[in-house]
Amino acid sequence: MALLTFELPDGTTRRVDVVQVLNAGYAGRSQDDVAAHVAELAELGVPAPSVTPALYPVSPYLAQHTDQVSVQHGRTSGEAEWALVVDADGELLLTAACDHTDRELEVHGVAWSKNASPDVLARRAWRLADVQERLDALTLRAWVAHAGHAGDAGDAGSGEETLIQDGTLAELLTPGYWAEVLRERGDLVPGTVLISGTIPMAEGVDQFADRWRVELGDPATGDVIELAYDVVRMPAPIG
Repeated sequence: MALLTFELPDGTTRRVDVVQVLNAGYAGRSQDDVAAHVAELAELGVPAPSVTPALYPVSPYLAQHTDQVSVQHGRTSGEAEWALVVDADGELLLTAACDHTDRELEVHGVAWSKNASPDVLARRAWRLADVQERLDALTLRAWVAHAGHAGDAGDAGSGEETLIQDGTLAELLTPGYWAEVLRERGDLVPGTVLISGTIPMAEGVDQFADRWRVELGDPATGDVIELAYDVVRMPAPIG
């Protein structure tokens, strides 16, 4: 299991022994838009889900606080998301997350691709009850940066950030929706982490980046929950 610690706005902390991680997919609030997205992915060879929204179990140890994600090749990318976390007392917490996904593996199976890299979670969280009344106004943004490598074609990258995702929680199914799904399944138990699914990426921005940064913001208070990590290529295998 993974052990996560979240700091709340009042300075207290919550320790969570992760027992299960579930990644939502195709979880846009407009299922017409989801259907169009499924069709687009099918053209790229990504198999369509049997039902939408989908829910993919992920190995519990993949829920991590980390500033570095190791990958095997150059076609992996993050996804800006929120995470619903059930703490030891059963209280629901909300935080920022980034579901790092293997895009090469995704064409063979979405569930496989979700288990290839960590779900990175921020180290701060809000009590869901404290932001419940303004959930749709909360902002979700992601930036990528490209360090550049010798021999790269075109712009080698300057390390400057580029905004790749910019939206609000109104675009996604709500934490309350997923809490009810988990409750009906008997899965709304301490140590559960549910990752929300993501919002669209900006066209023309290279998602296969060297660094990802995600922010979950509350315009009413100005508070922002942030995470960031570097994407590091592992050495080539021998044999």
